[in-house]
Amino acid sequence: MKISQEFTVARPLPDVWAFFHDIPKVAACLPGAEYLGPKEDGKHAGKVSSKIGPFQASFEGEAAVVYTDADHAIHVDGKGVDKKGASRGKMVMDCRLEPAGEATKVSVDADIQLSGTIAQFGRTGLLTEIANVLVADFVRNAEVELAPPAAASGAAPAAEAPRAPAAAKPISAFALFMAALKSWLRSLFARRPA
Repeated sequence: MKISQEFTVARPLPDVWAFFHDIPKVAACLPGAEYLGPKEDGKHAGKVSSKIGPFQASFEGEAAVVYTDADHAIHVDGKGVDKKGASRGKMVMDCRLEPAGEATKVSVDADIQLSGTIAQFGRTGLLTEIANVLVADFVRNAEVELAPPAAASGAAPAAEAPRAPAAAKPISAFALFMAALKSWLRSLFARRPA
């Protein structure tokens, strides 16, 4: 299953490019994701938890991430296994960043292969709509993470305590479903002639 996304982060390219090099911070901005740490072979271990109706999956796996500074491009090759549900997933993803005025446009092309119980969701348009919702959440979280700290008016700036990464919560099926339904309805009505 191929998914293509384009989104804009309201921060300059150098800031966004540096942010994408900080894999723990990127993972913290992805709903349901948890960064487990670097591996000895240079890959990164992680976990993604999701719950869709009665179906709950927790994929644990690894990904190799390669950066091409000259093109502001990122190549990710990952795989994961849900041991309880006997589902497996593989993903090859390419991202490219380009300046868009004071913001940064990010283009993503992913090829996802699913097997086991979760594969039934890949046969519907549901995963594409869910991807749209997750990307919107990721952009909001990334912009908050990249925002410069607000200066207190008239007061000396307090030392900012380091933020502890939030514990990964499974992706809420109901919230995703409702957001996907709204997105689908908007696209349906947008296509109707006036």
